[in-house]
Amino acid sequence: MRIYIRKHSNLILLAVVAIAVASAIVLSKVSKGLSWFYLASPWTWTSSLGAFSSLPYSSHHAIDKREQKAKEFVNLERIFDDQSVMKRGKPRDQKLEKVEASLARARALIREAMLKIPNSTSDLQDLDYVPEGNIYRNAHAFHRSYLLMEKMFKIFVYEEGEPPLFHYGTCKNIYSTEGLFFSMMEQDKKYRTWNPDTAHVYFLPFSVVMILEHLFDPIIRDKAVMERTVVDYVRIISHKYPYWNRSVGVDHFMLSCHDWGPRATWYVKELYYNAIRVLCNANTSEYFNPKKDASFPEINLVTGEIVNLAAGLPPSNRSVLAFFAGNLYHGKIRAVLFKHWKGRDKDVQIYETLPEGLSYDDMMKKSKYCLCPSGHEVASPRIVEAIYAECVPVLISQHYVLPFSDVLNWNSFSVQVAVSEIPNLKKILMGISEDQYLRMLEHAKQVQQHFVVNDPPKRYDVFNMIIHSIWLRRLNVRIYS
Repeated sequence: MRIYIRKHSNLILLAVVAIAVASAIVLSKVSKGLSWFYLASPWTWTSSLGAFSSLPYSSHHAIDKREQKAKEFVNLERIFDDQSVMKRGKPRDQKLEKVEASLARARALIREAMLKIPNSTSDLQDLDYVPEGNIYRNAHAFHRSYLLMEKMFKIFVYEEGEPPLFHYGTCKNIYSTEGLFFSMMEQDKKYRTWNPDTAHVYFLPFSVVMILEHLFDPIIRDKAVMERTVVDYVRIISHKYPYWNRSVGVDHFMLSCHDWGPRATWYVKELYYNAIRVLCNANTSEYFNPKKDASFPEINLVTGEIVNLAAGLPPSNRSVLAFFAGNLYHGKIRAVLFKHWKGRDKDVQIYETLPEGLSYDDMMKKSKYCLCPSGHEVASPRIVEAIYAECVPVLISQHYVLPFSDVLNWNSFSVQVAVSEIPNLKKILMGISEDQYLRMLEHAKQVQQHFVVNDPPKRYDVFNMIIHSIWLRRLNVRIYS
């Protein structure tokens, strides 16, 4: 009996070792086709290009270090040369190499722009708008990157799938940003290409919102409907086209503003670990990875109307220090906020339901600061509502990667308060000088254009900023033929 058990134990051990070796070989083969550029802090600039954040440029030493860093990035792109490709005996993918060469040129030009003093006057020509000022981490680098995106970035949208589950989304509720992106991407003529060989990224146009609306039974609550839809879709496009398998998904992206957007990617490991996930629910505690994933804003278009959303009152007409109205039973952060401030101070007005005669929009316009606590999930439509109302957002959240934070300097137009500091909320806001408040207010007005919805899209608006976030993530990786 002992000999029998020992014999089978040896067989099990041998099988485990074999699986481990096979896994190592697979990972090795995958990694040889990719070069990742994750050298910068994800909280400043998530690309291989280094940080867009400000540096002490009064020091020549800082510029020398910046130049040295740029040289290091350039050297990283020389990991594989022509001879190494020939030695492996594999045919060259000249179409892919052409795409990668264009991205390499873009990286070099952006690095060059980064060597300029941040937020200095741009020497780039732009008739519509020249980014400048403290709302940007590095205005000149952003401007260069944005112009390059407009000039060269191409997106292939897989045509497989039928509405309403694919190529379509609702544009009249809290998930409006998702639906608007689908609609605008379908009609787009600037970035969309019909030739997949020329594309830099590939869009998987399944809508998590519509899958759940049409297939999910709220009583049975079987999440397998989402799994089947997403898994089947990836299987179809990976068998029909070579692009998913060629890059193990790193140049593909999905987009969702639903709370379950991240969950939809669990079922395909390449979609979860490799692909670009563009999410409203950008929660690092739920494995949102800002090096490859992008955060985009939640915008609640109640009626679907997009005109005249941005308007505010002058500072002299803002008699309320801080305002919030919303459901108490919507996450732990709101419970803390209500406990400490509901009905306790006339300067900090907290409501679960607004009294008759008070308007939500009017209250935001009459307040200096608009409180934006997270609910069950980290994103909140109140952030964009506050920016529209020219009310300085007060962000109260945990593990939230803010939209466009690799480009925008959120500290210049918002106040961030830790959950533990909610009892000191009034003290914090009263401690902000009038001059500082007015500067934040002006910056909030300036940043509005990056959150405004236009149909058709206009340069630098929310649609183009989402595209730019995807563009940055594509610059993060190089795919070898």
